[in-house]
Amino acid sequence: MPEKLNRTVAIDQQSMRCTLSEAKKIYNLPFNDLLYRAQTVHRANFNPNAVQMSRLLSIKTGGCAEDCGYCSQSAHYPTGLKASKLMDVERVIAEARKAKEGGATRYCMGAAWRSPKDRDMGAIVAMVRGVKALGMETCMTLGMLSPGQSAALADAGLDYYNHNIDTSERFYREIITTRTFAERLDTLSNVRGAGIKVCAGGILGMGETADDRVSMLVTLANLPSPPESVPINMLIPIPGSKLADAAPVDPIEFVRIIALARILMPQSHVRLSAGRTEMTDEMQALCFFAGANSIFVGDTLLTADNPGEDHDAGLFRRLGLTPMALEPNT
Repeated sequence: MPEKLNRTVAIDQQSMRCTLSEAKKIYNLPFNDLLYRAQTVHRANFNPNAVQMSRLLSIKTGGCAEDCGYCSQSAHYPTGLKASKLMDVERVIAEARKAKEGGATRYCMGAAWRSPKDRDMGAIVAMVRGVKALGMETCMTLGMLSPGQSAALADAGLDYYNHNIDTSERFYREIITTRTFAERLDTLSNVRGAGIKVCAGGILGMGETADDRVSMLVTLANLPSPPESVPINMLIPIPGSKLADAAPVDPIEFVRIIALARILMPQSHVRLSAGRTEMTDEMQALCFFAGANSIFVGDTLLTADNPGEDHDAGLFRRLGLTPMALEPNT
């Protein structure tokens, strides 16, 4: 039995393509077997009791031209969110400094754009350089990027770029019509080509099937290089949005996706992202056991509520978890 287990773990750690059929078989394993396999893979690649702490700031809120059905910031839906202009560079850096003092090692900055305009790139570059100077990892999410914009961010020292694929290619048009699934992948390619690490994941609870969820992870795992960071979001239904009445995700099904992400992408950080306010402590504990090892900290996540730092600190104490140290060479 131990010899068979060792062979399984060795296969999991190799960089290889995975078919949808193979991924579905893993996803549908008995729950205990799935979690055991995921935890074994996790321990082979990470400290199982360390969790990366990231902080997210909305540097430009609302008024987005995209029609993403889940988003409070889309101009297509009456969500009641007031649009704002791009924040001043100095304020962004000040917020990053406070995040570092609170224990965050990665600072993520998000702007509600279809894609950044050239006139805004100077301020964006200054934000990246300013946060880097604090000794933090930097991440941006600005919508679609051209090769030139990607190169400019790389020159500024950007560590990560977030651009989620959201769901499967099959289900994608049910959620977004203003940009294609292929355009999402093009941006990931542009970012990777510039030498920036990729952060890409998706959202559960938008009406997709289990096969759609598995397919989304297979797409990410089969990129030329899997994303270094994979955020898994649980939909927060936004009043006024297209998905305001979406049914909640079954907690066990959510944990299964976390475990599958860990198995398919052994060396990626798997992040519990949006929706943690609706998760019980027990559900989060199962997600950490299944291989999640990154969270956003702070009271807000872009425009949605997020568990406060006191609650997270208490949960970490109860589970014996510690904040992950900053990666070397950052």
